[in-house]
Amino acid sequence: MFHLKDIAVVILNWNGKGLLNTFLPSVIKHSKDAKIYVVDNASTDDSVAFLETHFQQVKVIKNTVNGGYAKGYNDAITHIKEPLLCLLNSDIEVTEHWLNPILDQFNSDSETVIIQPKILDYKKKTHFEYAGAAGGFIDKYAFPYCRGRIFNTIEEDTNQYNDTSTIFWASGACFFIRKSTFQELNGFDASFFAHMEEIDLCWRAYNLGYKAKYIGNSTVYHVGGATLNTTNPKKTYLNFRNSLYTLTKNTDKNLFARVFLRMVLDGIAGIRFIFQLQLLHCFSILKAHFSFYNALPRLLKQRKQLKKRSNYYNCNSIVWSYFIKKNKTF
Repeated sequence: MFHLKDIAVVILNWNGKGLLNTFLPSVIKHSKDAKIYVVDNASTDDSVAFLETHFQQVKVIKNTVNGGYAKGYNDAITHIKEPLLCLLNSDIEVTEHWLNPILDQFNSDSETVIIQPKILDYKKKTHFEYAGAAGGFIDKYAFPYCRGRIFNTIEEDTNQYNDTSTIFWASGACFFIRKSTFQELNGFDASFFAHMEEIDLCWRAYNLGYKAKYIGNSTVYHVGGATLNTTNPKKTYLNFRNSLYTLTKNTDKNLFARVFLRMVLDGIAGIRFIFQLQLLHCFSILKAHFSFYNALPRLLKQRKQLKKRSNYYNCNSIVWSYFIKKNKTF
């Protein structure tokens, strides 16, 4: 039986003093019995000194390099003893009793190893937030989407997802996982650096028969893009590259056909960026593909080491459903 003291709320920070000043107080206020850690990813601002002066109740873990989200958490978790981990973005406001429904789910179902709460938009609190919304799914070409958010269509929260539901992936913005499972899976794939590493981890957990859950009666508010916003071509590069990484490592069958079709769809996305005069984003897709080619031998080796399961996807092609059939909501 787990208790609140068994939860480690782990916040990764990189030059985010302002975000910590804004959002850490809500975490402290509403997580009184949990252990709170801030992992500093080799910041060059005075984040660490600020924490040590103003938030002495928070345990600070200092990483020696900025290895991004993936390596940053991998390195930090070796220093954490609590059996339940909450990997929380630094730009999230939590709410009263947000941890209790999560704890209840872990205690009531031993097969549930990963959990996500309802994630709403901090800047527009009546609507879901892009990164996770009400729990994630994926199509057979590794395009992710959510209940409450498909591509750029974001739903208003009208209590339509106030349920407990099995999902395929949980958002890295607020990601609960049993530490034993994180260790069994060898953590995040550090080659991802940032973006989609949580989907890869959830996919690997799924292939081992574990379950991920969405808990709709726990709510957090996420700014989104506070570290790397959607207009940054680097984010485009990481999303397209890491999506190909994830597909290659984890898809159940027809690997090369699916990768080829996915790359064709990426090409169409690149042409769309050209028409929108967003040339840097188009170049980011090209760069992502060249990086993927270079990494392919390693990815194929990883694939051989991972167990596979079929019928993982909820939708054959979310691109076809959304853009052709005009299905805009889950």
